[in-house]
Amino acid sequence: MPQPDNHAAPMADAGIRKIIHVDMDAFYASVEQRDNPDLRGKPVAVGGSTARGVVAAASYEARVFGVRSAMPSVTAKRRCPDLIFVKPRFEVYRAVSQQIRQVFAEHTDLIEPLSLDEAYLDVTENKQAIPVATTIALMIRDRIRQVTGLNASAGISYNKFLAKLASDLNKPNGQAVITPARGPAFVAELPVKKFHGIGPATAAKMERLGIVTGADLRARSAEFLRQHFGKAGDWYWRISRAIDHRPVEPHRIRKSVGSEDTFSADIFDFDPARQEVAALADKVWKACDSRHLTGRTVTLKVKYADFQQITRSRTLTGPVHGAGDLEAVAVGLLQPLFPTAKGIRLLGVTLSSLEEDEGQAPQLSLPGFD
Repeated sequence: MPQPDNHAAPMADAGIRKIIHVDMDAFYASVEQRDNPDLRGKPVAVGGSTARGVVAAASYEARVFGVRSAMPSVTAKRRCPDLIFVKPRFEVYRAVSQQIRQVFAEHTDLIEPLSLDEAYLDVTENKQAIPVATTIALMIRDRIRQVTGLNASAGISYNKFLAKLASDLNKPNGQAVITPARGPAFVAELPVKKFHGIGPATAAKMERLGIVTGADLRARSAEFLRQHFGKAGDWYWRISRAIDHRPVEPHRIRKSVGSEDTFSADIFDFDPARQEVAALADKVWKACDSRHLTGRTVTLKVKYADFQQITRSRTLTGPVHGAGDLEAVAVGLLQPLFPTAKGIRLLGVTLSSLEEDEGQAPQLSLPGFD
């Protein structure tokens, strides 16, 4: 693993963007351990413990055993027999997120939330006129601990891509800085599978093409990368050179809002499937409505009992105007799939191509968990 340059002074230079990525440590699980002393120091998983449950978050004590978020609960329990499952309390997590957001706002208004537990901050020009970004990151982490009792990690760099990478280097409860002098070399030494935004499938494809490290990626031309990865090729060309000009966007509209549910028993009939889709559509619309968002593309996700997964989408000529509209389109996508010989274990509904509802001001709050 390449090492960061943990010297604060270079990030105080004039003319350099100062970006901080703050990431809460095992957020949901840490909140549960904070609120229940009996859970402290023990392996904890937030999520369902049923045969079809999924881990939403795992404490660091559970991660030692290989328990990770999005892992089936049965797999997690097999890896860690002493694992303690706790039901999620999203209303509590949202409230803590608001406290964290207020800490961020003490330093800058340029805050781009990514989820309940992480955000980018541009502190190039900050409210206290502190010249050193690493000092600000320390102050933020200390203040979060004072206000919430929770630990956060931070990455500091001159762009979002590197700040995100840096925040993972000294977890938990640490921080790291990647300076402009170190950025290109850091990326060159890093395995591409560690790049934020490059998932396992893309990393495997890159490896088949002989691309294992950032240096390998940098050696490929933009034309080669576009040929093999489409529009994403231009992005890969830039980040292989530690180039990322994306601004911190405090009013960034989310790309999609979705919800899904895994059932305790497979669904074979249309009526119960329709009821599930209606409930999911209602949940998605409430999440959109609370943020004054609407959208034009409705996607239905279906996972069968044999784990085959399909999606069906429809893009409308105008935006969805309510839960009824969203439900009607989603059910319309569902109906042609029946009758089915295979049971359905999961259904999901997503609204994308998002835009602000006309005549409504955007709600500037941390996104919720959908």
